[in-house]
Amino acid sequence: MAQIKITQSEVLSDNWYILRKITYEYTQADGGVQIHQREAYDRGNGATILLYNKEAGTVILTRQFRLPTYVNGNPDGMMIEACAGLLDQDNPEDCIRRETEEETGYKITEIQKVFEAYMSPGSVTEILYFFIAAYAKSMKVSDGGGVEHEQENIEVLEIPIHQALQMIQSGEIKDAKTIMLLQYIKLQGIL
Repeated sequence: MAQIKITQSEVLSDNWYILRKITYEYTQADGGVQIHQREAYDRGNGATILLYNKEAGTVILTRQFRLPTYVNGNPDGMMIEACAGLLDQDNPEDCIRRETEEETGYKITEIQKVFEAYMSPGSVTEILYFFIAAYAKSMKVSDGGGVEHEQENIEVLEIPIHQALQMIQSGEIKDAKTIMLLQYIKLQGIL
């Protein structure tokens, strides 16, 4: 097993989140030591959730502008996604309950953690906690759309599961966390 020793960590940017250049020694199994430099983007950990309605066969997704996709060829920068947010100081469960209400307008209580994953381990430190939860119309307490001071401008979408899965094939849904959650509820026979 390789051994790692960080020898230097330099902050390159602390504007939106933190970008560090890290120098480390990598001791291989044969005892040889290599020096590596890599950049790591630290934006904190996050949580995501897919709301589903078994009776209606629908899921709740969101649509919002994502600048990085726009600068990488997404013509309008709009992405269809599962609700998500950064943990900040919360635990994953409290975070996702808060984000669900802010973004979708649904106040949920029963949630199920299904897994956690590094989404881009070659460059981003974030671990994302994945949840699912049943929803009903009676749980709708507001229009959602995000909080005003964060300027999220989120559109809430209720989509039949078969249509959401087709949207992966057509390229209308390209968000990894959303694809993972949609496939999870399909593979598990939840919808």
